Amino acid sequence: MTAVKRGNGRAELDVDHELPSADENDKPESVNSAGQAAAPIIESDVEKLRSERDALLDRLARQQADFENSRKRLQREQREYRDYAIENVIKALVPILDSFDHALKAPPGADFRSGVELINRQMHDALAKLGVEPISAEGQPFDPNFHQAVQTVETTEVPDNYVVDELQKGYKLKDRLIRPAIVRVAKHPTR
Repeated sequence: MTAVKRGNGRAELDVDHELPSADENDKPESVNSAGQAAAPIIESDVEKLRSERDALLDRLARQQADFENSRKRLQREQREYRDYAIENVIKALVPILDSFDHALKAPPGADFRSGVELINRQMHDALAKLGVEPISAEGQPFDPNFHQAVQTVETTEVPDNYVVDELQKGYKLKDRLIRPAIVRVAKHPTR
């Protein structure tokens, strides 16, 4: 039996999926466009349609299961990626920690400054390998996209709106700003 339901401005077709059972004397007949009885529906056609329906329902169930498995696998891969994404960063920083450990074990009076300079160089090299770059600030035109001004300094020694000095270094990862450079900006005195 087929019924048309209307709701929310849409017509929906409600179809019963069970076909009526036909006994030998009561074979269903198809109806042509004029509404007249046509040749009776053959039982083999009904069985063929049932088997096609069953095959399609089985295929649908398998595709839904495949989709669900793919979704779960993607979620697991994303979780593993998040959990282990910092592995390369850790591998780059561990040798620097080793250098700090060696510096702290050095006897008093050793050339401490050269050791700290070496560690500083190692740190910058490790960050550069990871794609982290320091932002140029001092002597550059002030750029609010990369610099954060905390003070203006009246001076004529540096062009107007140029960075006088850098209070804290800024960094970017490839094209993304990690931290702006904290700067003081030149301002020419008004007359």
